[in-house]
Amino acid sequence: MIKEETNESRLSNGLTILTDRMEGVRSATLGFFYRVGSRNEPDEINGISHFIEHVVFKGTTRRTALEIAIEQDRLGGNLDAFTTHEETGFAIKVIDDQLPAAFDLIADMLTDPRFDEADLESEQRVIIEEIKMTDDSPEELLGEVFYREFFPDHPLGLSIAGTPQTVRSFDRTRTADYHRNTFGPSNLVIAAAGNIDHTALVELVKANRNFTNHDGGQRELKLRAPIPAAPIIIEQKADLEQAHMILATPFVDGRDERRYAADMLANIIGGGTSSRLWQKVREQRGLAYSVGASAAMFNDCGIFSVFAATSPEQVDEVLDIVMDELRALVREGVTADEIQLVKDQTRASILLGLEDSAGRAASLAQSEMLHGRQISVEESLVNLDAITADQVKAVADEFFQTDKIAFAVIGDLADLKVDRSRLSIG
Repeated sequence: MIKEETNESRLSNGLTILTDRMEGVRSATLGFFYRVGSRNEPDEINGISHFIEHVVFKGTTRRTALEIAIEQDRLGGNLDAFTTHEETGFAIKVIDDQLPAAFDLIADMLTDPRFDEADLESEQRVIIEEIKMTDDSPEELLGEVFYREFFPDHPLGLSIAGTPQTVRSFDRTRTADYHRNTFGPSNLVIAAAGNIDHTALVELVKANRNFTNHDGGQRELKLRAPIPAAPIIIEQKADLEQAHMILATPFVDGRDERRYAADMLANIIGGGTSSRLWQKVREQRGLAYSVGASAAMFNDCGIFSVFAATSPEQVDEVLDIVMDELRALVREGVTADEIQLVKDQTRASILLGLEDSAGRAASLAQSEMLHGRQISVEESLVNLDAITADQVKAVADEFFQTDKIAFAVIGDLADLKVDRSRLSIG
């Protein structure tokens, strides 16, 4: 039995407070996780969630940007912030007796940002430079191109950071309106792990009227399910030494009961150094330094993807190896030894993660956002152990189909030819 001391409280305005008490530690991780990401944004303000993630550090009516930075350093913790397609989060790890101060700092930033016009213009320039960095990174650029073509006419296909054009439009009025109408209590999960007193954290939340208001203007966030495409993209970039490639298919979503089998399938194909692709592409043939597979699971869809970086003249060979493995999985399935290896690997990862308060806080929030409840470690391990080879093969049978396979590559590829017949499962 895995000991977990989790507690939850739900305010009438929708704000959820979750804690996971860890015995024998003096640290605590506090996180504020909003159910707000780039896929919630109208096209004309694409990137505004990421912009808000940045500009809340620019100052509040109580603190300047420098004072925020000094206080963060004084707390001894690193205040991390991130934006994904479906989430915007802020988290800090501190000594337990500094939790009230950490709460006051982040709460002030998130509920009372100043949004000074000069600061916004400065941060616009910073983010436009960040976008340019992506354009200069072939791996990241390929990811942007791939998502745009894989999710056509859908917010999941848009860049999380937005475009230079949209970012320049984020003036004070537009930014403050979106923040007020979207980043509110009904879309917020506060999660903490470590040496945490749940009642004390709830009292901190309730003492801040910005978290207890019942603003009827809060925008309800609705998701529109995408219809994935199966593009073949060859992006010519002659100045690159390597070619970067992605082969992908639609996959199960994060709420699907088959997610354990799907994740296991991705790990068997390319999740570690013993995986099929790592062994065949890197160890046996020396074709790539970087190769692997992963499963990205959203609320209502998922993506299985294989990624590799290799010399342009070796793309054909790597692609053939990948396709041979997908065909073999559909034809023959996986072995009992592969199933057991991945179960052991995943079990170790889950249990080792219990020692990390940041991981436990994030897990609390993710479970709440996806499932509306906490999934215990014990439940996860039971579900993991129950997966069979037939269940893993069934996922491969459903999603590894010729008309669902997408391929994208960027590099010096003037002579590369890829058509649907090369992606045939057969």
